[in-house]
Amino acid sequence: MSTEVSPLAPKSFPKLPLVRGVALATAEAGIRYKGRTDVLLASFAPGTAVAGVFTRSRCPSAPVEWCRERIDGGRIRALVVNSGNANAFTGANGRAATRLTAELTAKALGCSEDEIFLCSTGVIGEPLDASKFAGVMDRLAAGVTEDAWEAAARAIMTTDTFPKLATRTAKIGDVKVTINGIAKGAGMIAPDMATMLSFIATDAAIDPDALHELLARAAAKSFNCVTVDGDTSTSDTLLAFATGEAGNRAIRGADDPEAAGFAAALEELAVELAQLVARDGEGARKFVTVEVAGAESDASARKVALSIANSPLVKTAIAGEDANWGRVVMAVGKAGEPADRDLLTIRFGELRVAHKGERDPHYSEAEASAYMKNEAIDIRVDLGLGEGFARVWTCDLTEGYIAINADYRS
Repeated sequence: MSTEVSPLAPKSFPKLPLVRGVALATAEAGIRYKGRTDVLLASFAPGTAVAGVFTRSRCPSAPVEWCRERIDGGRIRALVVNSGNANAFTGANGRAATRLTAELTAKALGCSEDEIFLCSTGVIGEPLDASKFAGVMDRLAAGVTEDAWEAAARAIMTTDTFPKLATRTAKIGDVKVTINGIAKGAGMIAPDMATMLSFIATDAAIDPDALHELLARAAAKSFNCVTVDGDTSTSDTLLAFATGEAGNRAIRGADDPEAAGFAAALEELAVELAQLVARDGEGARKFVTVEVAGAESDASARKVALSIANSPLVKTAIAGEDANWGRVVMAVGKAGEPADRDLLTIRFGELRVAHKGERDPHYSEAEASAYMKNEAIDIRVDLGLGEGFARVWTCDLTEGYIAINADYRS
């Protein structure tokens, strides 16, 4: 974990309210780090619904497999997260570590192992010594509190430089419900479902199937629209928990009219967390929004947007504050999606830099260069072919990214 906080970090962190039915505790188990917490235990009221989406990597971690095998049960009593070791590509030893972690947690809380969900993040390929949880689990179970959200967000950090937290409220009928979320992620970020790890809890009453659909829709507009380096993690996990403690009429389906306000708040919260991940991209100095309009379809626009956002040439130009819009042209052209050079328009912020196949006749290098000095950069592309639209978030690519990843296991 870096000791230098990203210049794109929020100036302050929100104080998250209580979510009825959720209690948290953190501890230092010595998984990999010294002098910092590296284990999170979240306990949930009996009957809490759980939903999740997971990495589509063909090399998933043992905890991802553990969660997938239990998600259809739809109920959760506890979540255990460790940082510093991903427990990925660890074979039978990794599966044994998940089993032992679940056994220790179930014993400490007096519940079934199948109601325990597990997540790990950190180095891939190193065995996880789950016996280290034995020294802290009873203390964690005895010390859970409703007011430990920032501590929870810090315990799951790896190369993150700041904790990522967000909160929203919504109305379901006449009942006010709370939604809190935390996330971690700074590198190996090009999610194929969610971010590296994110956990969202609400006191609303929502059935597991409805919660899953609402979560998947929110992920599509948020976590699946963020990229730092184009690499999808083996551990990507997004879980949502609904305790039902608010007392609203239970939402049985994602399209229930009473769920509309909740769905909007959930998406807003997920977008905020996804943007925080991009703002904490390893070595990042610029927060970048890429918008592609005028594509033949939304799916096509998304592919073009990701081609721009993942381009090392585009990202290094942004890092160097170079208004090199030709690299954006390159990224559009290589995306493999329908595009017509002579219909293409490119803007940096509100400055139109390219139009109809050539440099804009009113282009000003001085204005464009001045714009590139901003902390937040918007790249807007119009393909001029249809109504398809997509928006993704990324960051620049600096020497800091190389330094962090070259030394990651040191």
